[in-house]
Amino acid sequence: MEVGGLLEDCLRAAASRQPPQVSEEMRQNYCSCRDSLCAELASLLQEAVEMKWPFVPEKWQYKKSVSQSDKTNLSDLISKHLHQILVLLEASIVAQESQSALAVVFLVDRFIYWTDESSRLLKITKLLHRRHPDTPIAPQLVIRQARVYLNSGKLQKAEYILSSLINNCGTTGCWSYQSDSDRALVQAVSVQVRGMILQKLGLWLQAAELIWASLVGFYSLPQPDKKGIGTSLCLLANILVSMNDEDFYRFRTNPDFDFQSLLGNSSDRILSAAHAAKMSVMYSQYTPLYVLTNVTTQGTCLLSYSFSLACPPPQRVSFLQQAREAFAIGLLTKADSDLVTSQQELHTFLKAAYSITVTHKWLGTPQEVVTKAAQACQKALANLYNYSCAMTQDKEDLCAEIMRLVGQVKVLLGVAPFPNSEKGSFIPDNYRNIKGSSVNFTLAAFSKIMQRFQKYHASLCKTTARSCRGTKDDTDGAKLCLTALGTTIETLNTECRAEVYQPQQKGSNPSSGHPSDFDMCPTMESSDQLGSSWQRLSMSSSGFPRPHGHGENMSNQSCIATECDDNILADNMKGRQHGQDSGVSSLAGPRFTVSSNFSSKDLNELEKFEEEQAVNETVDTEGDWMADVVAQKQETEGIWDSLSKLNLKTSSSSLGDSFGSHSSWEKISAGENSPTCGKPQPSHLSRPGMGRISKSPNSNENFFITETVDSDFTTDKKKNLCKVSALSMPQPQESGNIYSNMETEFDPKPVKPATTRSSAVQNKCSLSVLDQCELTESSTDNSFELLEVDQNGPQLNEPTSTENAPERRNPLCYICLNHNTAAAVGSVKQFLLSKQDYQALMAGVCQECLLTRFYSDKIQFELNCNKAAHDALHLKFSKATGLWTAKETCVYIGASTGMKGNQREAIWVQFLHQEERLSSYVGKNYLKPMGVQFHLKDVERQMTAQYYVTEFNKSLYDKEVMAQIFFIPSEALLILNGDEIVGCLTVEPYMLGKFVKLTNNTREKNKTFQATDYGLAFGHFTYMFSGGREVVVDLQGWVTANGKGLTYLTDPQIHSTRTPKGLGNFAERGITMFLEQQHGPECNAICQLLKLPPVAKHVLL
Repeated sequence: MEVGGLLEDCLRAAASRQPPQVSEEMRQNYCSCRDSLCAELASLLQEAVEMKWPFVPEKWQYKKSVSQSDKTNLSDLISKHLHQILVLLEASIVAQESQSALAVVFLVDRFIYWTDESSRLLKITKLLHRRHPDTPIAPQLVIRQARVYLNSGKLQKAEYILSSLINNCGTTGCWSYQSDSDRALVQAVSVQVRGMILQKLGLWLQAAELIWASLVGFYSLPQPDKKGIGTSLCLLANILVSMNDEDFYRFRTNPDFDFQSLLGNSSDRILSAAHAAKMSVMYSQYTPLYVLTNVTTQGTCLLSYSFSLACPPPQRVSFLQQAREAFAIGLLTKADSDLVTSQQELHTFLKAAYSITVTHKWLGTPQEVVTKAAQACQKALANLYNYSCAMTQDKEDLCAEIMRLVGQVKVLLGVAPFPNSEKGSFIPDNYRNIKGSSVNFTLAAFSKIMQRFQKYHASLCKTTARSCRGTKDDTDGAKLCLTALGTTIETLNTECRAEVYQPQQKGSNPSSGHPSDFDMCPTMESSDQLGSSWQRLSMSSSGFPRPHGHGENMSNQSCIATECDDNILADNMKGRQHGQDSGVSSLAGPRFTVSSNFSSKDLNELEKFEEEQAVNETVDTEGDWMADVVAQKQETEGIWDSLSKLNLKTSSSSLGDSFGSHSSWEKISAGENSPTCGKPQPSHLSRPGMGRISKSPNSNENFFITETVDSDFTTDKKKNLCKVSALSMPQPQESGNIYSNMETEFDPKPVKPATTRSSAVQNKCSLSVLDQCELTESSTDNSFELLEVDQNGPQLNEPTSTENAPERRNPLCYICLNHNTAAAVGSVKQFLLSKQDYQALMAGVCQECLLTRFYSDKIQFELNCNKAAHDALHLKFSKATGLWTAKETCVYIGASTGMKGNQREAIWVQFLHQEERLSSYVGKNYLKPMGVQFHLKDVERQMTAQYYVTEFNKSLYDKEVMAQIFFIPSEALLILNGDEIVGCLTVEPYMLGKFVKLTNNTREKNKTFQATDYGLAFGHFTYMFSGGREVVVDLQGWVTANGKGLTYLTDPQIHSTRTPKGLGNFAERGITMFLEQQHGPECNAICQLLKLPPVAKHVLL
């Protein structure tokens, strides 16, 4: 793989000082390189110089009738002549032929993106633009920058670029359009990529609307853009699968969208998604990567539908067979001898291989075959993770090994060629039978749809307007260029001092994954400090972390931490672990190094230039990822929090089988003879006390199950502690001076719920809550190692008859609809999944049933080591429906980011069903053994906040306030060993940028930012929207320094009377603190604009 070395030569040439006059030797070398091009390349290069098109077209892309000579791809031509083209690029730079150089960059851009080298190519582009600001830059390159920002987690930067292009009809710098349809094309692509951003944020309806707008744009061109249509249809299919049915109905019946003309009359969301994906395959049939991507999406849709409640049981096998065919088509887009050089292509091949393995499992393929195929996929995923951070010279070997393992899966599962009568096409003949859509989309219709988003994009452009460096262009959008689309905003200094923590360098390595320095504003007694420093990693174009440049400036920060009760969290926050870490090191991507003849001044100018173009400089504080600790057991509307006290039974199941023999979804049968029902148990029978850690059977030792074992229980309070032993974990280094003026607080008052009877809707029996189960004072070394258990032990009332129990409440929940067929649960086999368990999770289960199924205070999980691949269930939660839905996937638990707090650490994860193939994802893992329910509650809380903030944004938009707040989506991964759950992680997209804390969960607020006013108004809004029962607090994330534009938040707390009171949820007391003190009796301008009732009228007494 020589592309990296050639690009480095070009980058060196672009950054080097150039002589005032070009020598004759330089010019002759340039002319020689240019004249050596083949006729086809020379023609394309000339058309690029003349700005004939805003995107380099494929031959088949705009043709209704495709000839055999059109069934080729530009990537094949570029690949064949790549060395020659990049030599021409270097010669053009040296000869100061900027038009030719940028035209070459334009031609190779898409191919370079597929080889994961866009970051270097864009650096070359920026340097050329800096020296030659009047040379046009193609819109494709500007949008490529937005795509790279999207992949790397710089969503604000991507949003600003796209909004400028959309708002200004594609205007960028000196580029001249040949027609209005070319402008419409740029707008369509821009709105498509912005839809991908909202998809990444989990805003399915809004994302679908944008993708639909792009479809209208592509169809409305004089010759419809088949590549653009295929890409948007595939994106729409992925979005529809994740969308809830209510939003799908709103989308499908929107009078502004002619849904039926394109996707037919089907009212089923997942079948509509599968149809859209199949159409996308037909539109992109001549490019193997597009076929692979789109057909894998189709197979995923069909597999999901086979488990849905809407799928007729007799047709289930038929849909599984269709899914198998789709995955096989994707796997056959490359021959075994073909070289694959794209991370996204490798990822999708592996996803198809794993998905066809899962499909074969459900079609009854022998278990030993399925196991071998799954193991091959796990090995391949580990290699893919290494590929994403490998040096250039190692990538070719890793590519070959990944494709060899994919080939093993194809052989094991009998993937055979299909009938294909059309040479140059990568789809079978039966896929050509799909009827073409008779749509009548026009440019006028596209313009009308774009008007819906005009206010938003115009407002966003105003917040970031700036002129192009080196020119006298105005900032009214007429002459915006690549670098002018940077959105640096003046950083506001705060009164609080900030300290720079200098990590110890042990065996410094140029490819080390550690940043050269971290800035941090440490806080006292913060429960989880993963907020600011782990973001300080620059990203490669593929989105994976790598070291950032030295000496990045840091602003003084306001430190707002989340307070906790001294009796529960008494120890100060320990510093982060820095220095050389093999785990992080393995994640380091290829780092650009400059040869010795590269002047330090040029380096400094380049770094300064990069910094000047950085987007959204924000004030950095110590983030607070608040993690709930063991919640007090109390009675709620459901009884999930007391179910672990039941000693239930289940049928045995073997891990050697494909599934457990019976369902574990419980219909609780606690009869008179049940040992846990009836009279209270004497304390000596329950014998809680000793903690032990046991390995899961057949475990690979990456996860351990921690089970609390019975022991003698004494009356000495100091001995009434269940000590949860923790596996040895890397200890963080002690930080220096610790400063805090705002902390997330834990409720200091123990919860003592009254013993009352509750109607157990979920389980058809009535139970009482524990009279008391308190937390004791924590040791100063480990905040949550010591748990006190009530001396009287679990106490349960007599169960009531199940005959008169209320019906289950969620009509969309598989378990609620099939509770009569569910079997009982026993604590020993609680985490062993049966066939019915898989079916239920993939069909969708409600929050109450899921927590009931997996709640346990005896069996807990802890990550022992990372750098391993596992089978997993990928769980998404929808607050609108109250449902969790799962997909079977494969996940690689990567290296630690090196950032950890008292409760959780951040680790890199990569899984096959992540929304963005090239994006990085962060897993949040508890440092101490914790039950699955804590991870699930973390996800539920963040997605609840996302649900509220979506409604809040609608209210702002209705008042023509374009500022938007987003909570990045949180999801759960249940880690499997065979069919047994052996671990759990929450995951969310990685966000690159500076972290700030706006409020905590009690009284404090950061008045530095205007965004805080929006946050307080949001809290006020959630209080009103929930009927006075909830308020979202503890707001922290990534904001602009002037508080305008976009704000991305994570890890909120919610004070709620709907859920059990816990250490982060103060219920009524927390709501009152927010209303009286954090928000205060006086509403700010945002509250008044939204006409929210004054809080003084609603303060709880």
